[in-house]
Amino acid sequence: MLRIPAVPESDAGFAGRLAYRIARWRFGAVPEPFAVIRHHRRLFWSSLLSESVNEWAPRVLPKRLLELAAYRTATVVGCSWCVDFGTMLQRLDGLDVERLQHIDEYATSPLYEPAERLAIAYADAMTGQPMTVTDAQVAELEAEFGRAGVVELTHAIALENMRGRFNHALGVSDQGFDAACRVRLDPAPARG
Repeated sequence: MLRIPAVPESDAGFAGRLAYRIARWRFGAVPEPFAVIRHHRRLFWSSLLSESVNEWAPRVLPKRLLELAAYRTATVVGCSWCVDFGTMLQRLDGLDVERLQHIDEYATSPLYEPAERLAIAYADAMTGQPMTVTDAQVAELEAEFGRAGVVELTHAIALENMRGRFNHALGVSDQGFDAACRVRLDPAPARG
């Protein structure tokens, strides 16, 4: 249950209503974290800009790897909203979301490639309290992904930690994005 209620569209102001409509068009519903942060208008716009740039900027590592690390971070933090939304994003990107049920066995599961195992272990090390990142771990990541790749992965995990902790603290929980498949997909062309 939300500890801070979402700002209803009727109270979001003209620009806020426009942003809500775009979010609804893009995701099928207004994401609750988006509507909760609307209570602080400057942070709302800062968050909107930041999320847009953070979606555009990563180009070194495959998106699937970053999404997998973010998903793992969300599960460790306990953010059910992030898990729900992240699963939807992975499904829409055509990834095998069934294997997410086995993410706790990533170290030995044949469902995960060696590079994915490295990224998930790094997410665990960065997200745990206290953090357990080691020099050897970063060196192994650098050998696999390069310096820019390590920076990109670190940024993605840190960002998901922030999102997850914000949502968890304010009681933002899953909205049914994955189960309801709220994003409208273009219908498949008819076969003749």
